[in-house]
Amino acid sequence: MTTPHRGSTVADIERIAGSLPEAVRGGSDELPSWAVHDKTFIFFREPRPDAVDESGERLTDVICIRTHGADDKQALLDDDQNPFFTTPHFNGYPAVLVRTSDLRRLDPALLEEVIVEAWLSRAPKRVAKAYLAQFE
Repeated sequence: MTTPHRGSTVADIERIAGSLPEAVRGGSDELPSWAVHDKTFIFFREPRPDAVDESGERLTDVICIRTHGADDKQALLDDDQNPFFTTPHFNGYPAVLVRTSDLRRLDPALLEEVIVEAWLSRAPKRVAKAYLAQFE
């Protein structure tokens, strides 16, 4: 029997992204972002015409999380158990989207893995290497 996960929250994003070496929180309170050495790895998006719900209303709670590349992005999108999605605007861009209202469907361990991978995709090699060395 599997134990149901508690789901993720915006507070989890804050905690995970903020704990990564040299990660800096930017943006605003309403639309935060995190970057490492001025390279963004997570940001909350303003409503855009390419992200709409079933009624055509613009989504107001979309988070963009970088991936290492197209294969990693596609693997996340292919797993129907996860709430990740993309839009035509992000075709060819190494990132997935998730709504804050859908974070509760996302296992916190997977969220942490995705955020760490996003950070690793943007961090300088020496910083990433030092971070990974602590797990060897």
